[in-house]
Amino acid sequence: MTDDHETVRDLLAARAIGALDPAEERTVLAHLAECESCAAEAERLRETARLLAGPALPGIPERPATDVVSFALRERPAAPRVAAHAAPYAAAVAGLKVLLAEVEGCWDTPVAHDWDVHATVAHLLAADEHLAGRLGIGPRVPSSPRAEEMPWEEAWERRTADVIAHEHGRTPAETVAEWSAQAGELLGTPEARDAEPAGRAVELMGLRLPVADHFLARAFETWIHTDDIGRAVGLAVPPPRQEHLGQLIRLAVRVLGLALGPTAPPVLFSVTGGEEWVLGSGDEPVRAELTLDPVDFCLLIGGRCTPQAVPRGETGDAAAVRNVLERAASLSWL
Repeated sequence: MTDDHETVRDLLAARAIGALDPAEERTVLAHLAECESCAAEAERLRETARLLAGPALPGIPERPATDVVSFALRERPAAPRVAAHAAPYAAAVAGLKVLLAEVEGCWDTPVAHDWDVHATVAHLLAADEHLAGRLGIGPRVPSSPRAEEMPWEEAWERRTADVIAHEHGRTPAETVAEWSAQAGELLGTPEARDAEPAGRAVELMGLRLPVADHFLARAFETWIHTDDIGRAVGLAVPPPRQEHLGQLIRLAVRVLGLALGPTAPPVLFSVTGGEEWVLGSGDEPVRAELTLDPVDFCLLIGGRCTPQAVPRGETGDAAAVRNVLERAASLSWL
């Protein structure tokens, strides 16, 4: 953390009007990631600059914030300090906070499904509470009647709808605060900071996995919805850092392998520039080879890319490849 508040504060006004050079921008962003008072001052100055600038003149678009936001999303450090399995979630939470600071006035912009930006944050509040509850963290929204009696898919749809309805009675800022506080509680649990307690298996969303893997699932979903919001409001959201993306991909491959089962036609699957796995039967010769870009694979698993449209390299049995792609796309609950 940068300790010289005065130095950073002297740069905040220049940052509000986009007048920092890249080195100064990095210095300020590193400090804002860990200093709440300076972050609040930066937001106040940015809003003041917007008001002073007034509306854009006809035919002259406002200067896009894409480059700055993209840099902040990529470089903002993950805090608090957590174990390796929770680091992708910490980084995803930090990234979404950066993006949400830029969406003032866009809360009712359609995002995905029938959700706007506000509802998407409410959805993440509902999604995170499943793991939070297993780790002893109480819910922040009144419980849904009879949800425990339903199959998990039906209970999940009911719960997310109830939470979104509840949060639409609050301001977006209140919803963001609730989501952020719950995420902070999750990252403060022993399971987020120590691999040993995170090794116990629990069942969430129909999957029995170690708590460590559920933290990765939370990271996956948080990034997917951050990307959804970014696309909706026209701000570029970079993929997770390479080491975090690798963790998400390995989790997705494990879940996909379980979903395909041991009798599916075997396919040698790889991500560009990365690892490879045999999916399906281990008792037969490989029938096909499939290669996907790492981000495209995650978007396919996340339900943001169709089996037909995802760019890929493939050889061999087209039906075996199609089986893998369609099964991957079917896994999404996001």
